[in-house]
Amino acid sequence: MNQTISLHCLYLLFLDQIVVDNTRFTNGYPVFVGTWNVGGKSPVGTLAADLDEWLNIKNSVDIYVLGFQEIVPLNTMTVIGMEDYTDARKWNLLIGKTLNNKDGCVWLTPTTTTTIVNDDYQYAKPANSEPTGLRRSTTPMRERAKTQHGGEQSGNPTYRLMASKKMVGIFISVWMKRDIIRKYRISNVKACPVACGLMGYLGNKGAVSVSMSIDGTSFCFITAHLASGQKKGYEMRRNQQVGEIFKRTTFPRLPQEFDDSLPPTICGHDRIFWFGDLNYRLYMDDEKARELIRKKKWKELQKFDQLKKELQRGVFQGWKEGDIEFAPTYKYSVELGNRYTGDKHSPFNPDKGEKRRTPAWCDRIMWFGSGIQQLSYFRGESKFSDHRPVSALFTTEIDVLGPANSKTVALSKFLTSMNLSRFDSPRTAPKRTLLSLIKAEAEESASGKSSTVDNTENRS
Repeated sequence: MNQTISLHCLYLLFLDQIVVDNTRFTNGYPVFVGTWNVGGKSPVGTLAADLDEWLNIKNSVDIYVLGFQEIVPLNTMTVIGMEDYTDARKWNLLIGKTLNNKDGCVWLTPTTTTTIVNDDYQYAKPANSEPTGLRRSTTPMRERAKTQHGGEQSGNPTYRLMASKKMVGIFISVWMKRDIIRKYRISNVKACPVACGLMGYLGNKGAVSVSMSIDGTSFCFITAHLASGQKKGYEMRRNQQVGEIFKRTTFPRLPQEFDDSLPPTICGHDRIFWFGDLNYRLYMDDEKARELIRKKKWKELQKFDQLKKELQRGVFQGWKEGDIEFAPTYKYSVELGNRYTGDKHSPFNPDKGEKRRTPAWCDRIMWFGSGIQQLSYFRGESKFSDHRPVSALFTTEIDVLGPANSKTVALSKFLTSMNLSRFDSPRTAPKRTLLSLIKAEAEESASGKSSTVDNTENRS
């Protein structure tokens, strides 16, 4: 008896889930993460070409995670008034068109609920179901597509909106390829906004996070807009807001998810991505910074980068960021397009709302966790706002719980139902190993119950 209990205690050290007959395995899939401060501007039709360039559509990937800041002007009405989701819906419509038009696919017109505004929602992939907020295209639309694209259309979009959440001007939108949705179970999709702007609780600054599980791997995507300002000491305000976001971001379990292993906090996830207008600056002389930019001395500039210091010994210690081999993304003159504000070679007009700012890499993408490899880190060249969009392409591992016919038994249920005394045996009985005990109990449990793993053949 004591020997059996010891075996189970040892088992607790290794797994929180038992997979019988088939072990776990991992697959690597590309994930595109992007961030863009759009300066309070609503998306317009002419922006489609810029979005296409930013999303690098010629080399489409499986998962797109896009974070925006200032999708509405940050004025009194938008900060303290009722949330208006009009611009969020416009962005989702434009993103959906851009992603799906690549394959000549008919874009399904979003309904008025395309932007998911609840803190808790789920895409559990029941049979013959459609994602929340999307509807099938009508027959006339498919007929028009045949003429327009010169080929047959399936009526299903290549990419589908999986999660979307807005808090004042901070907005996140997550899209996945239909093949990924069919292949894996996408579950526990939740969002959490954290406002830490004016008075510490208004949404002009803060973060919006999305948590989800793809089969056996949990992901957390955080897009943030932190405190602005380039004076010495302002980085401490940003650090404080980062601490608040870590502390106040929670993804509470619903009653029906009691047995799920969804992490309730940011740091409990397997793969974490943090991106946005983080506003960390280059603390150095303005003219010296501009001289290094003209000479493309990126390594020299990064010695004065505040976020690099935070990655080494600050609030982001232990996080990773790829090599920056592009020019600072802020602050550009909207009128002149390709020049920073305050450039001595161009006119500076504060009456038109321009502010003299030392150029800086305000727009950043970082990650935390194993199973993530960055393939590229680059900026777009859209002149839509005073920030340039920034993107990173990753390959990330997805922990797959074995093929469809594998038998998976949750450890908590396994131990609860196990009758330890049944394994007591005379000394003359053959010696039983931990694996044989696990298999014996799992087979007995499975004989009267269906497997806890969804059969992929029944997944839509």
